[in-house]
Amino acid sequence: MTEYVALLRGVNLGKRQLRMEDLRRIATDLGLASPRTLIASGNLLFASDNGEEALKAKLEAALQAHMGAPVPVMIRTAVEMRAVAAANPFGDQPGNKVVAIFLDEAPPANAAADAKHVADERIELGRRELYVHYPAGQGPSKLAISAAAAGTARNMNTVRKLADMAVEIG
Repeated sequence: MTEYVALLRGVNLGKRQLRMEDLRRIATDLGLASPRTLIASGNLLFASDNGEEALKAKLEAALQAHMGAPVPVMIRTAVEMRAVAAANPFGDQPGNKVVAIFLDEAPPANAAADAKHVADERIELGRRELYVHYPAGQGPSKLAISAAAAGTARNMNTVRKLADMAVEIG
């Protein structure tokens, strides 16, 4: 079995509420092994013999049925999550000031250059992620990255914790 992390986009914001116990139940109903969650922002850890595409399709269908609206899901293996944490180009910065924006595919080469409203933020491209350093924090930032619109962001403290937890699932 492979250990995975599923990162849900846009849950527990405003009216799109998903209880983590419901997310774990959905995972169990789908036959995913050892489902666990981390914080209420839609982080699911589990093990499965299925591949990423099949898992993404199953989770998105089950979440849409439960939520009544589409819930995009980004999937990474435990190995990939460790690689995302290790590849952080802003590793000398506090983890709460750096995010990895997870995407389904590699970010376009012009993703950083096409960003709008850049103040002091710095953007670097990863394998299937964008890394963004927010020196003043994410809250006051006006940064808009069109390539990130279909992704979901997690700060590096959360990325590291998910990477550590994913290894423990197996």
